[in-house]
Amino acid sequence: MSNLTFDTWWLLPLVVVLPVIAVLVLRHAFRERMRRLERLGTLDVVSRLFPAASLTRPRWRMVRLGLASALVGTAAAGPRWGDERTVSRSRGIDMVLSLDASLSMLAQDERPSRLERMKQEVRRLRALSAGDRMGVLAFAGRSYVLSPLTIDEGALDLFLDNLDPSVVGQAGSSLARTIKQGVDLLTLTNSGADRALVVMSDGEAFEPMEDVVVEAKRAAEQGISVVTVGFGTTQGGELPIKSGNGTTAKRDENGAIVISRYHPEFLQAAATAAGGTFIDAAATDKAARVKAALATLRRQARTSVGGSTKTPRYQLFLFPALLLLLVDTVLTERRGRHRAAPAAAHTAAAAGLLLALVLSGCAGASRNQQGVAAYRGGQFTRAASLFRDAISAGDKKPETMYNFGTALLSADSLQSATEALGRLTDSKDPEVRFRTLFNIGLAHLKRGLAAPAGQGDEALDSALVAYKKVLLLRPTDFDAKWNYELALHAKKSGGGGGGGGGGGGSNQSQQRPNPQPSGGLGQQQAEQLLGSAAREERDTQSKRQKQNRVEPPPGGKDW
Repeated sequence: MSNLTFDTWWLLPLVVVLPVIAVLVLRHAFRERMRRLERLGTLDVVSRLFPAASLTRPRWRMVRLGLASALVGTAAAGPRWGDERTVSRSRGIDMVLSLDASLSMLAQDERPSRLERMKQEVRRLRALSAGDRMGVLAFAGRSYVLSPLTIDEGALDLFLDNLDPSVVGQAGSSLARTIKQGVDLLTLTNSGADRALVVMSDGEAFEPMEDVVVEAKRAAEQGISVVTVGFGTTQGGELPIKSGNGTTAKRDENGAIVISRYHPEFLQAAATAAGGTFIDAAATDKAARVKAALATLRRQARTSVGGSTKTPRYQLFLFPALLLLLVDTVLTERRGRHRAAPAAAHTAAAAGLLLALVLSGCAGASRNQQGVAAYRGGQFTRAASLFRDAISAGDKKPETMYNFGTALLSADSLQSATEALGRLTDSKDPEVRFRTLFNIGLAHLKRGLAAPAGQGDEALDSALVAYKKVLLLRPTDFDAKWNYELALHAKKSGGGGGGGGGGGGSNQSQQRPNPQPSGGLGQQQAEQLLGSAAREERDTQSKRQKQNRVEPPPGGKDW
């Protein structure tokens, strides 16, 4: 019991107070009884009229009730010892989401745009698909893997938030290439679950339809279910392009304004060739329709192990206390019929009072406050457990969710932390959103720095994405600048290091620890390094895109 802790340590004085009260009450009752008997006459005469037990000091009863009171006080404090790990079980399929990130998805014939409508449906689909492993592809003229198959919702949110035409280096639109890459990605998995490819696009593809049909048939041959989902309208819309301080309409090579229209024939042909399902752009609740189309697929049981927590042991103290109260009731009844009923009634009342005290003490204790106290005391795993209990009990406040994810991060449960914090990236509270993105970036940065040389690029890229968004919210935040520069440096050199810290609790219940970067750089030097590293990253990405650029689609159409 070296790791003994208490949920409500401030109730520990009850271990002493309750026995003292029980003894004092019994002594007072005995003295009052003796005082009343003395009024009837001498004790020698009175003792012949009453049972001997009623004239004897209740020493053993004081011991029984005092010990029971001490046990109740201990139970009320919520003792815990012995580690246990939380295990969550779910069932799901393997699903790859192939998302159109071409310029045509910026058309606003669907409000606010086709791209944003697609993101909304993806988020709803993910919420309906608990237990499913998901991978994300982004495609335009080429197809890119943004995320391999994972259950890490935080990572999926980051990639989804950052999805726009700048993510893909090749303009245009090619459904055949993304179907091919999606099939390749799904064939690499051996989880035992059925596989599905969900393609979301406006269908405006500049390639022969035969190419799309060939790749869709290949998906069917591999046993992969294909669902195609359309976005946009046949009337179409203009494509807004940023120009200087404003936006202008996209124009083709002849100077005419481009009108991008929804083309269902490509999506319908792909679904038909694969024996899958086509969901038209005019359909409502597309996410639910996708889920229904995949409802018959075989799911694989999955087990994920959460953080460790100490086992509650209050019952080991509460049950002996109740047993002592029952024994006291039985012994009191044997003293005599005249005094048995009142004694039993008083004992039952005492038992009810003590039990009510335990219940009220446990119910009144705030798990959230206990978690904050545990975090401040450096007990990060226990803090995460307390915040998880609060959430399970119905506390869905953003501050509690943030505290839970941050405690997991401090306990080095990095994947679980990103999953928990990822649910808050759309928070309307700018403070919560800032701290959430900061800590998500820190989680990815830790993973990237801890990975072997050459294997942490994906995590470092995710950290860069998160800190870019942080710096958009607060451009002068020194810790975010430092961690961003550190991620860039680590990605270039493969070296390690330590980043600034994140938030330690919600902005209402706990102050964020002030993270201090290691080393002797001043803020101005760090900003210079940040600017230099950012320019180098842009140059590197530009060179890579130029090296990977293929011939433009037929007709030179780049949307």
